[in-house]
Amino acid sequence: MSLVQLIAHADERGLAASGLACLDRCVPLLGGDDEILRPLWTTLAHPADADAWASRLARVRGALAGPGEPGEGEAALLARRMLAAAPSEPSAAGLRVWADACSLAALRIHRLLDPAGEDAPEETGDAGEAGGAGETGDAGDAEVTGGGVRGGSPLVAAELRRQTAVLELLAEHGTGGLRRAHEVTTEGRRVLRAVVSRRARGRG
Repeated sequence: MSLVQLIAHADERGLAASGLACLDRCVPLLGGDDEILRPLWTTLAHPADADAWASRLARVRGALAGPGEPGEGEAALLARRMLAAAPSEPSAAGLRVWADACSLAALRIHRLLDPAGEDAPEETGDAGEAGGAGETGDAGDAEVTGGGVRGGSPLVAAELRRQTAVLELLAEHGTGGLRRAHEVTTEGRRVLRAVVSRRARGRG
């Protein structure tokens, strides 16, 4: 199935994992450490524990959702809005909207940060939106969305593969797929952290 179909068919756990994984890979843009979202990952083993999700989400927001830095780029703004849009109540309807928005926002972030696309004109929508009603297609041309993110750059293609892998793992293995989904996400976070670090050195 395509990514948009995987999101459409995912259950609450799969949707939460999808949105959380997208946010987790983008944590370097928010100055967070690699373990900041682990408490939220832990709650996914017990999807009925809505109170635990809400309280841990509030703590994460307190740690990460500070005011943006002066001159902060669109990628960081999108990551902040991904966190702000996370539903406090992990219902299927709210999580589906969030997972879809996070998918689009994460693809856009990776396109903005891809070194291969730094000299190309950006084809993005309003930075005030984290996503929304994005239709992400198959990976044949890296990614196709309804929200303005286009292009087949390597960083974007890798992010699309990771988003698909997380949803497939949860669809096939349920709770048993969480560990591998987290490993896939950790790999992506390391890649993005290296990209962010190189960009910072380049500006310095």
